[in-house]
Amino acid sequence: MIDSTLLVQMLLGALLGLSVYLPLACGQLSLATPGFYAIGGTLAALLSTRVRALGGGESASGSGYPITSLLLEMLLAAVLCGVLANGIGAVVLRLRGIYLTIATIALVEILRVVSLNLTITGGAVGIFAIPQPFDQPAGYALFTLGLLLLVCWLCQRLAVTRPGLAMAAIRDDEIAAASSGIAIERWKRLAFVLSALVAGVCGVVAAHFLNAWNPRMGNFDASITTLAFVVFGGSRTWIGPVVGGLALTALPELLRPVGDLRLIVFGLVILLGPSLFPQGLITPELLANVARRLPLPLQQSLRLEKVRAQGEGKP
Repeated sequence: MIDSTLLVQMLLGALLGLSVYLPLACGQLSLATPGFYAIGGTLAALLSTRVRALGGGESASGSGYPITSLLLEMLLAAVLCGVLANGIGAVVLRLRGIYLTIATIALVEILRVVSLNLTITGGAVGIFAIPQPFDQPAGYALFTLGLLLLVCWLCQRLAVTRPGLAMAAIRDDEIAAASSGIAIERWKRLAFVLSALVAGVCGVVAAHFLNAWNPRMGNFDASITTLAFVVFGGSRTWIGPVVGGLALTALPELLRPVGDLRLIVFGLVILLGPSLFPQGLITPELLANVARRLPLPLQQSLRLEKVRAQGEGKP
């Protein structure tokens, strides 16, 4: 049974999957998502519990935290994560392949250890009693669903405009893209920054939803989990990470009736998924087949929208 609490976790998983997908759309395997996720969550926890002007501080308890303050935290987290990602990306994105992956894993661990040893973040204990902007999990579900739909729409627009087409060219053949005059470093850094923005904003929502935050929220285990969302769902289209994030977040809870066997079953799914579906559950070919089954007017409408978006992306 999927209740509102599980639904929020599934939606957050889908957002984190999209965060991992964005660098992959440019041919870069970055596992820095949990690091920026932790930055967003830590920022939200600190602001909402220490800054009275936002409705936080000692007077803040329980629900009733202003939505405007939540939105402000999301904006500040996006700015902070974007600035950090732009600076870090200038260095780490010079690496390729497994070396970039290792560098981003190191970034996640550095951020975790720093947070673990800071007094202001509560050390290993973390920060508790984070104010709640919604009285019920259903409120978080609706808010997170709206955020996910917005990010999905932006990913779809990105895919058919000039930046997205440039990223796809880099992913397919970086040397050929460079010889065609595409600014490789520029688009790689943009993908990395967008990934950080999504993860940071997601962390803000997660901190309020969980009502507590500690350095363990952004660790190496989270890097592997978010990568599994993309591998399982598919990395060639933004729909894949969404499906993977929703499915793999819900599966452990849905398997609770089988008791201790649920982790074994979950592990088998993770193991067999890439074996049976090497490109993930959702592939461009699958989406093309689905599109061909749609009514002809709807097919024509989708083609017209794609052509119009590509035209807007021309220099």
